[in-house]
Amino acid sequence: MASENSASPSRLALALKEGVIAALLAALLEFPIIDYQAAANIDNRLVLTSRFGLAMTIVAIVFIARVSIYLYQTRVVARAVVKVKGPSVFAPYVQWINYAGIAALVVFPFVILTLLGSGGALKWVNNYGVQILIYVMLGWGLNIVVGLAGLLDLGYVAFYAVGAYSYALLSTKFGLSFWICLPLAGILAALWGMILGFPVLRLRGDYLAIVTLAFGEIIRTVLINWTDFSNGYAGISSIPHITFFGLPFDDDDHGTFSSFFHIAYSPIHRTIFLYFLILTLALTTNFVTIRLRRLPIGRAWEALREDEIACRSLGINTTTTKLTAFAMGAMFAGFAGSFFAVRQGFVSPESFTFVESSTILAIVVLGGMGSQMGVVLAAILMIGGTEILRELEFLKAIFGKGFDPVQYRMLLFGLAMVLMMIWRPRGIISSRMPSIFLAERKSISGANVSEGHG
Repeated sequence: MASENSASPSRLALALKEGVIAALLAALLEFPIIDYQAAANIDNRLVLTSRFGLAMTIVAIVFIARVSIYLYQTRVVARAVVKVKGPSVFAPYVQWINYAGIAALVVFPFVILTLLGSGGALKWVNNYGVQILIYVMLGWGLNIVVGLAGLLDLGYVAFYAVGAYSYALLSTKFGLSFWICLPLAGILAALWGMILGFPVLRLRGDYLAIVTLAFGEIIRTVLINWTDFSNGYAGISSIPHITFFGLPFDDDDHGTFSSFFHIAYSPIHRTIFLYFLILTLALTTNFVTIRLRRLPIGRAWEALREDEIACRSLGINTTTTKLTAFAMGAMFAGFAGSFFAVRQGFVSPESFTFVESSTILAIVVLGGMGSQMGVVLAAILMIGGTEILRELEFLKAIFGKGFDPVQYRMLLFGLAMVLMMIWRPRGIISSRMPSIFLAERKSISGANVSEGHG
């Protein structure tokens, strides 16, 4: 204890040194992007406005964060003790927690509607319900490719785009309904997943990531330049909205959802129906993924992730294993893309940039590779956090009227990932249940696996 106390002043001095260096680097990186803001004055001339207070606030935050991180890391190293954790206290209640979560999702729109009315509930159900569930579904789809099969995919948004444009073109050109286009969009996206899978059969790691990134950019470039097919940057508009078994959500006296059920028309009806539709699609994705994990193909994905050479030595066909992983993940992205098109009523290449792929991948990584519940928590934090930033209007009184918190969402995402890599490098949920177990089901901690997958 005496040696540890005697080392404390030196540790504090080193921590302060690290904090000063980090603060200086932050000050250099801030100039001039954050230190100054270009704005037009009353004469329509561009002038620079100093934001010294905001810049100094960020420098102070970086200094305090770096000092805290250094002290925490050195303390952990000094007191490194191997701890064997027993079974979780909540293990017997996991199934009931899942049921309670599903029940909460089912009653969520009705509770919000009761508390805020149709006008206030519209934003909450749409922005916090539908939007988050879209990314939960995309995260679960990518989790098959990245979390289970161990194939790093940076072009996942391409399959999302295939599903969206499939419904947009089939509905506008051929007049097909959403319920017919939904399976077609999934099939077409799965087909493109297999097309991507063939060229990358011999690739892994960084090379696989580069090829999948290129594939996503190829799809987006084709959508931009093949104007006869996709209408280019102008996109496809006037996409037919979804109906309730043929009953449109319109303000009319005959043949509509409101007239059939004899209720007053409200735009919230369509939003709630879309909410339950994406909830059903997301839960279906989760159900299929969990069932596939227990089948031979799911165990083959996990074997491929751990060691491809050992996987081949066991007689597993790695070609079909990779292709099925890409196809299944792409199929769920196609379903989500079809839903996105019917929800928005408009699609364009600008909705399917690399930022979307990186966001979905960040959700999978932050949540924990292979963890279904981790994807949900990460999607709530990342997508819900962005929507919460729009509500922080009081920050304008601190940093000025021109301050927009939403502009700093990527900075916050990057900071969150850095903190996660420091404190929980294996994600929010670093343990998960094994696909096969003997006599007793026990959770595998990521700390007990060399690769950290669990």
